Amino acid sequence: MAAAFTVRGPFTSMRRLVRPGPVTRNPKCRGSELPVCQPATCTVTRSSSLVSSRHRYRPCCPRVQAAARPVVVVVPRGLPAALPQPRRCFRTSYAAGGPVLQFKLSDIGEGIMEVTVKEWYVKEGDKVSQFDSICEVQSDKASVTITSRYDGVIRKLYYDVDTIALVGSPLVDIETDPGHEVAPEKDVVETPAVSLDEHTHQEIKGLKTQATPAVRRLAMENNIKLSEVLGTGRDGRILKEDILNFLSKQTGAILPHQEIRPPPPPLTPAPAALSKPREKGLPSAPQPVAPKPVFTGKDHTEPLKGFHKAMVRTMTAALKIPHFGYCDEVDVTQLARLRADLKDVAKARGVKLSFMPFFIKAASLGLLHFPILNASVDEGCQNITYKAAHNIGLAMDTSQGLLVPNVKNVQVLSVFDIAVELNRLQALGASGQLGTADLTGGTFTLSNIGSIGGTYAKPVILPPEVAIGALGKVQILPRFNSKDEVVKAHIMNVSWSADHRIVDGATMSRFSNLWRSYLENPAAMVLDLK
Repeated sequence: MAAAFTVRGPFTSMRRLVRPGPVTRNPKCRGSELPVCQPATCTVTRSSSLVSSRHRYRPCCPRVQAAARPVVVVVPRGLPAALPQPRRCFRTSYAAGGPVLQFKLSDIGEGIMEVTVKEWYVKEGDKVSQFDSICEVQSDKASVTITSRYDGVIRKLYYDVDTIALVGSPLVDIETDPGHEVAPEKDVVETPAVSLDEHTHQEIKGLKTQATPAVRRLAMENNIKLSEVLGTGRDGRILKEDILNFLSKQTGAILPHQEIRPPPPPLTPAPAALSKPREKGLPSAPQPVAPKPVFTGKDHTEPLKGFHKAMVRTMTAALKIPHFGYCDEVDVTQLARLRADLKDVAKARGVKLSFMPFFIKAASLGLLHFPILNASVDEGCQNITYKAAHNIGLAMDTSQGLLVPNVKNVQVLSVFDIAVELNRLQALGASGQLGTADLTGGTFTLSNIGSIGGTYAKPVILPPEVAIGALGKVQILPRFNSKDEVVKAHIMNVSWSADHRIVDGATMSRFSNLWRSYLENPAAMVLDLK
């Protein structure tokens, strides 16, 4: 006679004998364990002729079921029965991801309902953290960088580059990290228009500063704000060399050694070809004839968007304003001498000094005497609002089109302060980083068309302002002095436009005369400076 054991599951050879005794529970079968193939119940039944072990298993994968076929072990009668013990239990596990949240485009203010996606800083599968840049969008007023509120992985991009995204629609799907309860919140939108003193290093990561993570880490380690570094890379991207150059200017640090590659040698003909004279009588080789160019261009149509779309709306509204013009000539000879004396002083302070700070300050001094030129009217032209702040705008030609940032509170700034602010605005305009705060809130505008060329212009008023001036180029022309002598003079022409509904010609003329007197005699500005 023999005892038969019916066993399910992998086991080792019978190494331990089971002593006769009462029925006991297998200590290796614990209900608290959660293996896939863990027995739900385990009992051992002993009889005089047959000892059987029944294991009931929870459902498991086919491969485990195949490995757990019944095995019958025959033991001679009279020998103690050995109960096989499981050597190892099968377990399975998987990594559970967090919830997938839709990252929506929030309201960025100024009544903007749609934007154009200009650049993606992430792609599907990228891991992002809070305040990391997601994309750059461009409205009809400014370029804005959208930053992430969540930590997670990008799962989907909803828009391609140069497509229109609507406010409130999802931009990306972000799978958040598991184990963290995340409530949907409004998107974080940051622009370069925030004051530099308000930044923290975490907020700087969300600004519109294009830089690789390595460059950002280098800036963080050296306590440098990326918004203060002017990028020299493509599209204003900040490079490692820009950070190192910024450090050297601030602390006098020695830059790390960089490999200098010699320029490639010039291509010269072989010595044999130089020494071999051309034989007489032989015709020279015929010159290749350039093929006639074939024009294959095709017309294409594209929708107006961004700043061009804003210009359409602004100029359409400007057509409702009855303009009148006034032109004059300004002798800036003494101002040119004064600027030449102060140019090196300003350069030593790291600021480029042009004529424009003097023009802006003189306009602000004139607005103190003629406040109606620093006013605005409502849409129905029933009320006039006199602006306390002199936010004087400067029309600027950029790669994105015509932009008009403004210098805030000119009435309390010095000429040097204005020069510093102009340097900042020009650097941001060249890199396409002007923010909404820089482009809005203007009360009076000057257009320096002379920096490109031209003498006269007919400027168009920017609603809701009531006046604008266009400055021609400075020319050296012959003029008569007080002794009727012909002398060289620095002459600039100015063209004014004003809203004839509230500004009359006499007011504009008196303002222009006062403004001209400040520029022709810069020492007179000292009397009115505050």
